Amino acid sequence: MSTVGDAVQSAVVAPPRTHAVTTVPPLARIRQKLSPQHLDDVPGAIRAGIAALGDLPQIKPGAKIALTGGSRGIADIVPILRTVVEELYARGAQPFLIPAMGSHGGATAEGQIEMMAGYGMTETALGCPVRATMEVVTLGTTTDGIPVYYDRMASEADGVIVVNRVKAHTAFRGAVESGVAKMIAVGMGKRHGAEQMHSAGLGTHITDAAAITLEQANIIAGIHIVENAYEQVHTIRVTRPNEIIATDADLLTLANTLLPRVPFDQLDVLIVDTMGKNISGTGMDPNIIGMWRRFGGPKVPDFTRIVVLSLTSETHGNAMGIGFADFTTRRVFEQIDHHALMMNAITAESIMAGKIPLIRPNDEDAIEWAIRSALRGVERPPRIARIHSTLHLDTLAVSPALLDEVRANGNLELVRELEPLRADERGHLV
Repeated sequence: MSTVGDAVQSAVVAPPRTHAVTTVPPLARIRQKLSPQHLDDVPGAIRAGIAALGDLPQIKPGAKIALTGGSRGIADIVPILRTVVEELYARGAQPFLIPAMGSHGGATAEGQIEMMAGYGMTETALGCPVRATMEVVTLGTTTDGIPVYYDRMASEADGVIVVNRVKAHTAFRGAVESGVAKMIAVGMGKRHGAEQMHSAGLGTHITDAAAITLEQANIIAGIHIVENAYEQVHTIRVTRPNEIIATDADLLTLANTLLPRVPFDQLDVLIVDTMGKNISGTGMDPNIIGMWRRFGGPKVPDFTRIVVLSLTSETHGNAMGIGFADFTTRRVFEQIDHHALMMNAITAESIMAGKIPLIRPNDEDAIEWAIRSALRGVERPPRIARIHSTLHLDTLAVSPALLDEVRANGNLELVRELEPLRADERGHLV
């Protein structure tokens, strides 16, 4: 005869069964000493920056002012945008949010609204309408004859404030890379602008296209955000249109000094727990895993094999950059929205970044084969590091072969001794 106690006991969910992974060396957890400097009052910095601009004639009672939202995860983006919305309402204006992300979101207005919502940029959170179109107007051409496109809804507003993070780009080097100017030249051009800019060459045409838009269109301010290595806002600048390009260049230098790295020049295997568009435009930042994986050249850093174990939910199946990995799993393959991936790869003219790596049944098997292929014919302990993502590098796990280097590096701290990896019954790491 069963009792109430028996019923309660049977309702308790047993913990998942796991096992130690014996085909991979144990890993120790280490921490990098990175600068924690950040802004304590982000809304205050926004308000002060807007106030410093003085009177903006476009911001008046009844004026329709568009704000931009992107396809990347940016620190404090919701409170930043909400503060701008509040400042605009206080001046009697009517703010609304538009996506400025080229062809992302499957190159549809609905997909782009969904992407912004994934980062919390919704009407409820911001207190203003969210609108989207893939329609554009043409503003002119660059000196090289490249058409410059501009979001139609933005063109119909009384003014536009462009909000974006400044950081190193994943595909080129230049005085201006990712930032407000790139969002103007590429993101606000929707699919047409993104295709034109990528085809012509981002590094050589972003500033020209942005300059034409700033001269011809209705942009009234830029808000530039720089993050520290902990995904916190380090610096905010609010600028007038004629200051945007120079400010992007200035802040790129700062952003590069704050960019964290994997603290080893050579690895046999780099395990990446997750990748996605919210982490980098290419899912994994080539500045971290090695630009040579995209363009060839010297292998610095030299990570022989890369294994990717999952996609972020915020990437909505867009696995752009998965082609930089050598091994992945069936689980990742099934997470991919292949149409979104194809559209992004074609628009960015980076087919390589959209190719599918070798697929193994589970995490355990993928890591084992990565080690075997990296050390083929070599008898020595494997050099392995495991990271959460290329955006989160304050802590990572390393194999025994790296511990001497850890102890000799004053910027690294051992925080947990060697432990075997554990996997569930399906072979996925827990």
